[in-house]
Amino acid sequence: MACWTLEMTSEAPAPMRTAKDYASDQEVPWCPGCGDYAILKAVQKTLAEAAAPREKNLFVSAIGCSSHFPYYMAAYGLQTIHGRAPAVVTGIKLTNPELGIWLVTGDGDGL
Repeated sequence: MACWTLEMTSEAPAPMRTAKDYASDQEVPWCPGCGDYAILKAVQKTLAEAAAPREKNLFVSAIGCSSHFPYYMAAYGLQTIHGRAPAVVTGIKLTNPELGIWLVTGDGDGL
């Protein structure tokens, strides 16, 4: 006969974070009115609401204005060559499936 016991663990609650916790100290030089500002702020806010660990997220981009996105995040980032970001992301995800990977592309790179 097997006897099972439930082991209680006390995990510390995730620390409260704000969007500023995910913003780097880099100046964002996009053109006034660019939609990338809204996307950047929305991603920072989403990560804060999810209390996502910065060290468990990677931002990958290619070339172009929108692809400077990793520089504006306080997380790991990587900029690849034009048009190759999806292939790089695939390789990274295969080697580290638990890593949260964010792929950032612009219209030219996505083409």
